[in-house]
Amino acid sequence: MSQQMYLTPEGEAKLREELAELTGARREELAQRLRSAIQMGDLSENADYHKAKEDQAFLEGRIQEIEATLRLATVVEKQQSDTVTVGARITVQEEGFDPEIFYMVGAKEADPRNGKISNESPIGNALMNHRAGDTIEAQTPGGSVKYKILKIE
Repeated sequence: MSQQMYLTPEGEAKLREELAELTGARREELAQRLRSAIQMGDLSENADYHKAKEDQAFLEGRIQEIEATLRLATVVEKQQSDTVTVGARITVQEEGFDPEIFYMVGAKEADPRNGKISNESPIGNALMNHRAGDTIEAQTPGGSVKYKILKIE
């Protein structure tokens, strides 16, 4: 069974923007490339035609993926909660280190380098449903880490 997908309102807006770009300008650009390649004649040895067809298949696949995500995902509105949920901004501290801020998002929006961690990641999963003041332990590929939750927004 597949796990529930979550999107923040910002993530939903970003996907809708990408979908509009792909179904509009990008799709039209590819159609023009295909028309130009077809006009060159012999399609069996036409590298431009084959590349445009590959690009078209990739584009249509991405469009289908975004449409499915938008259809199936639950958009999580920001809410005031005393526990960690998707959409929360969490300030944590590992002993001996400066505090870090994580923004809990669904897997489709995860961007760890920018502080956006997935509720499905080891740290994100360990943080879910905990309160400020709790200490959690997560088993990561780099080993076990312990964080104290300082604040949930």
